[in-house]
Amino acid sequence: MSGHSKWASIKHKKAATDAKRGAAFTKVTREITAAARASGGDVNTNPRLRTAIARARFLNMPNINIENAVKKGTGELPGVVYEDVVFDAYGPGGVAMLIQGLTDNKNRTTAEVRNILSKKNGSLAGAGSTSWMFTSKGFISIEKGKASEEQLMEIALEAGADDIKTEGSYYEITCEAANLETIKAALAAKNIPIETAELTKIPNAYVKAAGSEAKQLLGLMEALEEHEDIQEVHANFDISEEEMEKMAE
Repeated sequence: MSGHSKWASIKHKKAATDAKRGAAFTKVTREITAAARASGGDVNTNPRLRTAIARARFLNMPNINIENAVKKGTGELPGVVYEDVVFDAYGPGGVAMLIQGLTDNKNRTTAEVRNILSKKNGSLAGAGSTSWMFTSKGFISIEKGKASEEQLMEIALEAGADDIKTEGSYYEITCEAANLETIKAALAAKNIPIETAELTKIPNAYVKAAGSEAKQLLGLMEALEEHEDIQEVHANFDISEEEMEKMAE
């Protein structure tokens, strides 16, 4: 999970700051509204909505904001209609990227994403060019010291995890998307704190990056994720933990 997990950890450390700027609230509000519009406002039958609301609570979003976002999706309150958009792209060093967003103007968002990529030594690719390089999975990371590997193996595998690996200072659990909430609940029942829990796209293979190329990649990732229409950016880079942390400071 190399690149994915390290970037996810950095993002979550920044989450509180992002929330103060309002960026994180804006993104998760859109996701809640889009999820409710697509499959209804019941979290018991709408996994996408359930995950979005869990993310909102992680960011300490007020319940009234969550409720209003759901109601805008179900039509109980007026709201903007957002469209799912997906962009296949390549970054520096030939790193494959899959960019997911929600927008009320696809042409505008496409032009702005293309502009960000061109300024950061990347480029848009044809539809489907990179999406086949990623697999949809549930992903959970837990700091070492919060639980033993043996304990996690017992809990997570029994709850439906596919795999548990050690990566740097974290344990990484991957699972089928449908099993994510079950595993989270099993970990919570044992009071094991979770650093990251999300539905994501896991690369099938990785491209190593270092030095200026790695710096360019992280700059591109950050520029894309700061765009208000972009929800998630997935990439198949592999940068050493030491170099990643140094550049994130």
